[in-house]
Amino acid sequence: MPPEHRPADRCSNDRTTDDDDGDANRSVEQGDRESTASTALDRRDVLGTGTVAAGALLGGCIGGSESSGTASVDERHPGFRSLENEVADRSLPVEGELPSWLEGTLLRTGPAKFEVGDRHLRHWFDGFAMLHRFAIDDGAVTYSNRFLETRAYEHATDEGELGYREFATDPCRRIWERFFTLFSDTTTDNANVSVATHADRFRAMTETPIPVEFDPETLETLGVVADGTDLGDLTTAHPHRDDGETINYVTDLSRTSEYRVFRMPDGEHERDVFATVSRDRPAYMHSFGLTDRYVILAEFPFVVDPLEFLVRDRPFIENYEWVPDRGTRFLVIERATGEVVSTHETDAFFAFHHVNAFEDGDDIVVDVVAYDDASIVEDLYLEEIRSEGYSPDGGRLDRFRLGETVAREALYEGPIELPGINYDRVNAEPYRYAYGVGNRENPPRDVPNTLVKVDVETGAASEWEEPGTYAGEPVFVESPDATAEDDGVILSVVLDAAAERSFLLVLDAGTFEELARAPAPHHIPLGFHGIFADL
Repeated sequence: MPPEHRPADRCSNDRTTDDDDGDANRSVEQGDRESTASTALDRRDVLGTGTVAAGALLGGCIGGSESSGTASVDERHPGFRSLENEVADRSLPVEGELPSWLEGTLLRTGPAKFEVGDRHLRHWFDGFAMLHRFAIDDGAVTYSNRFLETRAYEHATDEGELGYREFATDPCRRIWERFFTLFSDTTTDNANVSVATHADRFRAMTETPIPVEFDPETLETLGVVADGTDLGDLTTAHPHRDDGETINYVTDLSRTSEYRVFRMPDGEHERDVFATVSRDRPAYMHSFGLTDRYVILAEFPFVVDPLEFLVRDRPFIENYEWVPDRGTRFLVIERATGEVVSTHETDAFFAFHHVNAFEDGDDIVVDVVAYDDASIVEDLYLEEIRSEGYSPDGGRLDRFRLGETVAREALYEGPIELPGINYDRVNAEPYRYAYGVGNRENPPRDVPNTLVKVDVETGAASEWEEPGTYAGEPVFVESPDATAEDDGVILSVVLDAAAERSFLLVLDAGTFEELARAPAPHHIPLGFHGIFADL
């Protein structure tokens, strides 16, 4: 079932009826969308359209969980069980032998707490962020972990309730409170998606433009840095670094919504918007592509009506609608001028992650992990993941060649997700190897449980697997004397479900064979992204 058709997110004390919701939602039915597009409710101008807002807000208490107050602690899968334990600089045993040249720190963020009071968060992407640090020095490994103390986390722990809008779970608010939230900032800073660096500072990121800085040695939360909410409402947690600058984009939801592409030169925090693209119904785009000359936005037909987003009785992601007749559009934006120099249309598909992009003569090559539709978002609700017979969609590594037409080629049938490359060497350039998490079965019968290396030139694939384990994102670390693209190691945090402990796995990136592992003192909930830093 697409996310927009899920049962409404409810609080256990909600006493309104489904009929009430129907009356409220009928005020913004499809037939009204075109006429309201030019006057869509902008939260910055809400006073001028308060009657519309109030009428749409009569549908009951936002937030809650379909299992609120009833779900037990998950016993089936420790990868989605909360972790409360925090440790600092714990020395880990090392099994095997680490390369003598491997020194530095793996920093990761990911969801680690899935309850607030007696409520249960609904989606994998909702969990409160925890930072993890694996420091490697002279053949030894130490481990630390600490919750990211954001305002969203602190409100939940201090008040015992959700205070900010998460990906698929909203705060539980009474009818009259819902109207006033339009005037207040309920944008979450729960940065549980990725870690990035800029101006020698480390920040955790999510899909709101509120990066949270932290100390990479102690994991202490230092606060919000370069708040981008003045530019827009949504962003990607996958900025690109290239040629002395960081590039990213935000989506501003307003009367006429815009994608705003910006750059930040190294050492600066001011965002320089160099391209804008107007849209009545902007798309959900988790990442984007970059080449030497272009930014590529893959605009999937998973779109939102800005008016409904602001006033509808649904969590963030459930406002998006899959409209396959729109197809998918690749917007090619010139970095030098900010102009949209070409638009390429193809059949509908969906993706979270771009893998790489590069120019090949007059063509642009864009590699992504593609799905037939957006049902993968539905597959990642915790209720689905924890169910018996769970079978999520599996992503394919597909190549799109943008020229006079759009040619599509399968590089690896998958399953594959959380892709990575030797970023510093081959990002925005022709490349040979991609890495990701995979699955022992196709179609998948579980969350990712293997690591995979794909030769995009030949289609050959190598896998690492171990029964009863669940692998995390592979992070490539290049050898200091590397001559080949895959000279280095792969780092992955792997969960041993039976032992209910995780371990840092080190693979030879060339042979894809295990070199060493270092067991952590507890299980680490399955997460998303991290970086290796020279610390």
